[in-house]
This record gives sequence, C-alpha cells and structure tokens, in this order.
Amino acid sequence: MIPFIDLKKQYRRIESQVDKAIKNVLEHGQYILGPEVAELEKQLAELAGTKYCLACSSGTDALLMAYMALGFKTGDAVFTTPFTFFATVEMIALTGATPVFVDVDPVTYNMDPAKLRDAIVKVRAEGKLNLKAIVPVDIFGQSCDYDAITAIAKEFGLPIVEDGAQSMGALYKGKRVPSFGTIGCTSFFPAKPLGCYGDGGAVFTNDKALYDRMFSILVHGRGGDKYDNVLIGLNARLDTIQAAVLLQKLTLFKEEIELRQTVAANYAKALAGLVQIPAVAKDCVSVWAQYCPRSKDFAKIQAALKEGGIPSARYYPIPMHLLKAMEYLGYKKGDMPVAEAIAEDIFALPMHPYLDAETIETIRKIVRSAL
Repeated sequence: MIPFIDLKKQYRRIESQVDKAIKNVLEHGQYILGPEVAELEKQLAELAGTKYCLACSSGTDALLMAYMALGFKTGDAVFTTPFTFFATVEMIALTGATPVFVDVDPVTYNMDPAKLRDAIVKVRAEGKLNLKAIVPVDIFGQSCDYDAITAIAKEFGLPIVEDGAQSMGALYKGKRVPSFGTIGCTSFFPAKPLGCYGDGGAVFTNDKALYDRMFSILVHGRGGDKYDNVLIGLNARLDTIQAAVLLQKLTLFKEEIELRQTVAANYAKALAGLVQIPAVAKDCVSVWAQYCPRSKDFAKIQAALKEGGIPSARYYPIPMHLLKAMEYLGYKKGDMPVAEAIAEDIFALPMHPYLDAETIETIRKIVRSAL
C-alpha cells in the first residue's frame, strides 16, 4: 500500500542532518525556547516577508493567540468560511465571538469576496453584533484573493487573520502566505507542506504591538518575567526539538514546493476527463497541501482505490455551518450552497513531493476502471 503522505522519503534525504540537530538539542538541554526556536522564527519571517514571527505549539494555538491578541469576545461578529477544518471556527467560538459564515468561490473553494461584503452589510444592518474581523482560509494550499478581501477589510475597518495552516509558502502575486493579514497563522502538523514531527505552528505580523501581545499570550500572559502575569494567556510554546527539525526541513522546502507543482501537473494530465480537476487561480502558486478532485462517483472511486492499495480521504464532507457543534448559530442546509455542493462530491488523493508518475498512472487506471 502506498502512503497518503510519504514522510519517510523526505526523512531519508536529510536523515543525518535531522538526527544531528535533535542530538544537539539533547546535548545543550534547552528544550523550551532554546536557540533553535529563535533561529526558526528568523528564517520563517524571512520566508514569509514579515517583520515578526512567533513559533507556537500548534496551528490551532496560532489562531487562538491571534484571536486573543485582537480581543475577540462575546457580541463580536467574525466573518469566515464554512469550508475549512474545524479549528478555524472552533477557536472563534472559544473566545465567545460569533462565527458568521461566508460562502466560497466555486473554483478555488476559498472565501468569495463579493459574498463577504454582502455578509458584512447584512450583519451591520441587523445591529445585533459588533463587526470585529475577517478570517479567510487559504484552503488546500492556495491563497485567497487578498486584493479584494483587503479592500473590503479597509472599507469596514476590520483586521484580517489569515488562516494559512495549509498553505505556508504559497504565492499570491509574488508574495508568500501567510503575510497578507493583520496577523497570519500557519500549522506545522506533520502532514502540512512544511511539517514537524509532532504539533507546531506560528503567527506572523508586521505590527510590533500585536507581536508583543502574542508573545505575552504565548507564555501565560507574562510581563517583565514569567511570574509577572499581565493578561490571561496560554502555554503555547513550540518545543526546541520541533524547531530543530523544522530548520532542517526548511533546507528542502522551496525545492519541495516545485516538486509539488510537478505532481499536480501529472495528476491533472492523468485525470483529465475522468474527474473535476482542482484549479489554481491566476497569479497564485499553490503548495498543494492536498490534491482534491471532485466526482459524483467518488464513493465508487474510493472503493476501487482501497481495493488497489491506494489510500484516499475526504476534505471536508460536512461544511462548518452544518456541524452539530455549530447548531446554536441557527444555520440550515441551503444557506451556503456552494460549500455544500463541494462537500457532496470532493475527495482527496495521495499528495506529497515524492509521488512518482508511475504511481499516478496506477491511480489513473483505477479511477478509469471504477468509472
């Protein structure tokens, strides 16, 4: 059986470097906030093109830190997408704020800017919630339309928290994710294009005051020292061993982004006419965190793949507004028709930089036979 994401091939390329980096941490013993963490933050900020980066314990904590730093609270409306992983919405709700869903573009599956403006105008007219922030998600490795979203954010005076958990390193008009928001967030979960060997994440910003606030939140709301707590915070530090691993993976990262383009192109050629191929918008370069075609016969295809020893998955079969955990918001089926239509027939194929053309041809034959 082939792996859905082959992390072993990557490890073999940098095995001695990773092993040495981990051993160095074990030797110096600074397991929390060791020198590798500061070096990682420096390199990540350079990659993203932001002034500041703060590494943290997960992509989920990155979002929560951003939301807390911006003061999300009960009575606030936060505009986000229904087509994402639950953490995006879950952390909004955890602050007490109200997620307000904005349907997605039918081609990119990212937040639809026109519908975003409509949603903001509607909430403002109702007058029940305070307009607070916009949280777009760069789904499956492709950035949102940030020119349009930023223009709307400026029109209404709203900050943007960019959820780039799946898209670290992607390009929008030559600029890298996640550098487009007031605060950008990413995840280093092992399956991500840039992943560590456990949980990890980071926040990015150009605002020194927000960076300082998030640094305080990172360590229990610390002030001048760890026993001078000036606000309510978290224990959200990235451990030094994970930073050491990520530093070695960064040496391959830009090359792996290029390799992912080749894999996606091979898939597009192989599957043309069989399924609906995922599309990348003009001026964007996706990092292809997932490769997600669509087909009304996805169940048949997945069954055939399983029989052939090929793993597959579904991202995301239930849009956020229809989850049981979100029932209290009062949404119903039909409220987000584009996201709901995508959720009905989308599925995911194996995707990683080292997926060879021979395996893709095997997948093509199985898909064709299933149809």
